[in-house]
Amino acid sequence: MKLSTKGRYAVMAMADLARRSANGPVTLADIASRQAISLSYLEQLFANLRKGGLVESIRGPGGGYTLARPAEEIRVFEIMSAVDESIDITRCEGETKGCMEDGRRCITHDLWDELSRHIYLFLGSISLEDVIAGRVMGTARGANDAATDSLAAQ
Repeated sequence: MKLSTKGRYAVMAMADLARRSANGPVTLADIASRQAISLSYLEQLFANLRKGGLVESIRGPGGGYTLARPAEEIRVFEIMSAVDESIDITRCEGETKGCMEDGRRCITHDLWDELSRHIYLFLGSISLEDVIAGRVMGTARGANDAATDSLAAQ
């Protein structure tokens, strides 16, 4: 699985907005400059983020964008979903039950499906406030330590 620029840039831009919006609306041009993201690409992303209820736009002089809710209430998964970033890493598409040509699941389907669920849970547990406060690093350490201990015991 490779995360596309849609998801990465949307989270970067939202983190920038969360950091700066306490002082009032933030322009996309400022975010684009600070984060080295194309302004036209940001405009597309923010149209989706606005539709998703994550940002509000303010028109006119001194206008720009603000968060629609406090940063601690916005989850990274919501941002990814608003810009149509998929976290499903199985090969299955649409309503298909399996990823093989005949509709069966591949032998590793359950592995990739479960990994997708873990990614969803992880991104759903991290708030935008966690990202800008630097509280993300080490959040998987407990699960990783348990897995390492389990492997060492074998």
